[in-house]
Amino acid sequence: MDQAVQQKPLTFKDYKSDYKPVWCPGCGDFSVLASITKALAELQIPREDAAVISGIGCSSRIPAYTSVYGFHGIHGRALASATGLKVARPDLTVVATGGDGDGFSIGGNHFLHACRRNVDMTYIVMDNEVYGMTKGQASPTTASDWDGSKLTPHGTGVSPFNPLSVALSAGAGFVARGFAGDPNGSAKLIAQAMQHKGFSFVQILSPCVTFRPEQAEWKKIVRKGEIDGTNALAEAMTFLATDDGFSTGVLYETQRPVYAPDMEEKMSVSDIEESFEL
Repeated sequence: MDQAVQQKPLTFKDYKSDYKPVWCPGCGDFSVLASITKALAELQIPREDAAVISGIGCSSRIPAYTSVYGFHGIHGRALASATGLKVARPDLTVVATGGDGDGFSIGGNHFLHACRRNVDMTYIVMDNEVYGMTKGQASPTTASDWDGSKLTPHGTGVSPFNPLSVALSAGAGFVARGFAGDPNGSAKLIAQAMQHKGFSFVQILSPCVTFRPEQAEWKKIVRKGEIDGTNALAEAMTFLATDDGFSTGVLYETQRPVYAPDMEEKMSVSDIEESFEL
């Protein structure tokens, strides 16, 4: 008798690899990894239909700790690789992960154009306002008066990068902020981002216990934002103008045409060579 075999639902553990994370004990990235796997489990995305792409940094190790397809790329190029993959394989759920240094410094230009291009993928940035893997230098999101690094003993003197404001200005259709201390809340945000059609950006405040131990205080000041998924750009921008950076939730969500070029028309190598002939 032929009967359909009913498979058990995948759990978050099914999306984790056998590799043990090498992050510092207490690092917020442990929690973010749990949030990503919980989001995949909530959506029941087959492991062979998902890919996690990263650049360089502590948080960029995440692909190795998942059991889906993964690619650990070069510094600042996670979004470029993820974009290429999604355009070539639109059937995949593509997630790019990284940190504030990787994403907003050398990767800043890719961030801007990923927002405006609007390919259907999710970008998760674990923001600890410091370069953790390279021993504690100030990052683009570090406050101008932070004097915790020997390289900037009197502070950077440079205004910090505001990822959410930049994402809104550049055209991202889904913008949210989570907190590593709330893994279930972050998992919900990530699942919403994955379901959004278009480019989704999720900033997750992820404390660095080694180089920014004072960030342990974040758990006392992080709170649910007063704005919840507005589709009014002006309202979202106005909210961010006075926000202190610790409001969590979906800030903005709207639908824009998704960039999805027609991949049916394929060129042969000879066609490509002929196009370059003078």
